Amino acid sequence: MKAITWHGKHDVRCESVDDPEILNPRDAIIRITSTAICGSDLHLYDGYVPQMMPGDILGHEFMGEVVEIGAKSTLKKGQRVIVPFPIACGQCFHCSKQQYSCCDNSNPADKMDFGREQLGQPMAGIFGYSHLTGGYAGGQAEYVRVPYSDVGPFVIPDDSLEDEKVLFLTDILPTGWMAAENCDIQPGDTVAVWGCGPVGLFAVQSAFLMGAARVIAIDHFPHRLELAKKFGAETLNFEETKVYEALQDMTGGIGPDASIDCVGLEPHGLYVDNIIDQIKVSTFLGTDRGHVIRQIIMATRKGGHVSIPGVYGGFIDKFPIGAMMEKGLTVKTGQTHVQKYTQPLYTAIAEGKLDMTFLISHRMPLEAGPEGFQKFHDEQDTYTKIVLKPGMSEAKLAA
Repeated sequence: MKAITWHGKHDVRCESVDDPEILNPRDAIIRITSTAICGSDLHLYDGYVPQMMPGDILGHEFMGEVVEIGAKSTLKKGQRVIVPFPIACGQCFHCSKQQYSCCDNSNPADKMDFGREQLGQPMAGIFGYSHLTGGYAGGQAEYVRVPYSDVGPFVIPDDSLEDEKVLFLTDILPTGWMAAENCDIQPGDTVAVWGCGPVGLFAVQSAFLMGAARVIAIDHFPHRLELAKKFGAETLNFEETKVYEALQDMTGGIGPDASIDCVGLEPHGLYVDNIIDQIKVSTFLGTDRGHVIRQIIMATRKGGHVSIPGVYGGFIDKFPIGAMMEKGLTVKTGQTHVQKYTQPLYTAIAEGKLDMTFLISHRMPLEAGPEGFQKFHDEQDTYTKIVLKPGMSEAKLAA
């Protein structure tokens, strides 16, 4: 089959690889009909995530048709399914608490030591996201093996809902939703969202749906800021204004009630701390760049909430822990427990309360995946979201 594979920094390829096989009775094989390039895939593209190996198949936002099942799978051949990006067993301590992205059993034993050393505990398995998260082949491919298929995949009951209306249930919609939920939004609250990429835009929508009176969206790409405005957000271009000062002015000197970091370890901007962090990263003296989370902690009101869906992978210097403690901030973060949110968010989509299709800017055949990565990386104001369609040509997609 064909698949998008990683071979180093800024080097992804479309190659022929072995077809997946059933390895466990709870497995299923899915023929991919739609898959997407995620903003967090760019961290792999930029070489920031450890334990990537040449030839690893990328992709954790995908859906398709069931073509083969193990003896203990609850799926049926021919069903259309979306597949959550975290792999969860459904039976461990964390899964019993619906903390699916913290599953204790989905990361193979031979992959767990590095996670324990790096993070204190091993991570759950994630499709196409390094051997730190299990080394699973991802879904930017024609086929994929899905472990624990009796727990993760969600069967699309209404065939009238085409792929693009439900594809982002795999990751970015529930991620934006959980990011807002972690803010404990109260009626009348002001929520600030750093980063208007896909997760940030869904966080903006979700915050309003949860009762926020005001949402302030922060970015520097004009098109992304315009998309945020369409949902009712006020906007700040960080290249044209001082964000901390602007937020204080907009909130009467109090600060936002809640702040959401949808940027993570690769923030933009010519700031002193960001430049120093970049130097440290480029000389292997550091891992992550922490400008946004530093700014968030300083800007959020006393007693407020901070939510971090943006990906961080290692360590940052100059962390304002004093401000976090003295201001009494509540901080929540983590990979998304997608399985917890799939059914209610699917219902909201089916009822027309949520729309995801506005985000898609480009559709490409799978073979164009390497070009898609480069475009998404270099032209983020134009390429807001790329959907790859295995088995479809450029001409058919353009029709």
